[in-house]
Amino acid sequence: MNKTAIKNSETVNISRRSFVEKSATAAAALTIAPGVFLNQVHAKPAAEAVTDAKRWGLLIDTAKCASGCTSCVTACHEENGIASHGRPLTDQQWIRKVKLKDKQTNHVVSLPVMCQHCEKPPCVDVCPTGASFKRDDGIVLVDRHICIGCRYCMMACPYKARSFAHEAVDNTVDYQPRGKGTVESCTMCVHRVDEDGTPACVEACTEAEHGAMIFGDLKDPQSEISKELVKHGGKQLRADLGLNTGVRYRGI
Repeated sequence: MNKTAIKNSETVNISRRSFVEKSATAAAALTIAPGVFLNQVHAKPAAEAVTDAKRWGLLIDTAKCASGCTSCVTACHEENGIASHGRPLTDQQWIRKVKLKDKQTNHVVSLPVMCQHCEKPPCVDVCPTGASFKRDDGIVLVDRHICIGCRYCMMACPYKARSFAHEAVDNTVDYQPRGKGTVESCTMCVHRVDEDGTPACVEACTEAEHGAMIFGDLKDPQSEISKELVKHGGKQLRADLGLNTGVRYRGI
């Protein structure tokens, strides 16, 4: 590469980094829509950094997932302040129930689909501002303070797991900043996880006595999720893409 090319490349990189840094600095005072101010979310206490010592994941047993049950969906909406605006919750849905049918055997399974928290997330690769990012512990998130609403990440996601806030958000909760004109998706209830808690969907599934969802550290061989994966296995949705998802399924 000649000196001119190197200089041009450095200029582009510096300009992009400057844009992201300035956007992040201004985030605290950013207004996404009239009357809607985003609060800064603190994924971890300031004194405690997120590390790659853990990788959080989910294991979902479709044999235990009841086809007519939507407890996990309801819990997600209540936990994260997702409202319907008087119409079906299709535009803003972080977790949805889908049916898979084997055309040869006609066997049907019902399963929840959400952000798969990929090790190599396509949404992060295409984001022009760095708003889509993956934490060291494997949780994929969207920084709505610097999301410009381009929706490239929505197009890149092979699981259709991201949604766009078309309307003003008036049911926000302090730990989950949301606003009109930004992209959002399952956060694996990071605010709970960082306090040693369990995602709302998993908790609801347990309370409904289905026990179809297990949450835990994929790197810990002694965790329940790791033991179940060793004993019974688990499959990825679209494993052919090589994304190494953090969400695995049994019975598909």
